Amino acid sequence: MALSATIYKAKLNVSDLDRHYYGDHALTVACHPSETATRLMVRLLAFIANVHATSGDNDLAMTRGLSTDDEPDLWLKAPDGRILSWIELGEPSLKRIKQGLSRAERVLIYPYAPRSATQWWKKLESDIRAQPRIEVWNLPAEPLAALTALVDRNLSLGATLMEGQWLITDGQASVELEFERWA
Repeated sequence: MALSATIYKAKLNVSDLDRHYYGDHALTVACHPSETATRLMVRLLAFIANVHATSGDNDLAMTRGLSTDDEPDLWLKAPDGRILSWIELGEPSLKRIKQGLSRAERVLIYPYAPRSATQWWKKLESDIRAQPRIEVWNLPAEPLAALTALVDRNLSLGATLMEGQWLITDGQASVELEFERWA
């Protein structure tokens, strides 16, 4: 018998003071049976960090993710169907990164496992830096662990960005987070 996805509801209140974006988002997130709470939080963080680009008619959405090979974890699409941003979590292969570059205007990568991410980066850094239109944003382990502790089937998070620093709260606990740009 195949395991089914676990459904999470997330209410996000995003205040991006750096880019003057303010919005509320209600998401229903299906988690693949092999997806961890940390990976779920990274998906939400990637959404929060990129939702400012939805101004106008652009649409940022979570995809089928782990259950498909031809889609990223999230993407930002223009009204005409063009993929503006192909967003990958973890440590994608160079082949997967090039697949994203061939289909999208830019590729964003959010590695989040400290040891393996560092090894992945050492292995692929020169290849990634040689490609145009790629951004790599590392997630620090300590704040990510604190955020993972907030995961609940019904999440309600406030996220405020000011001067490159995110403050994320569930109303009881708060976590400060700054993405580290590798490329």
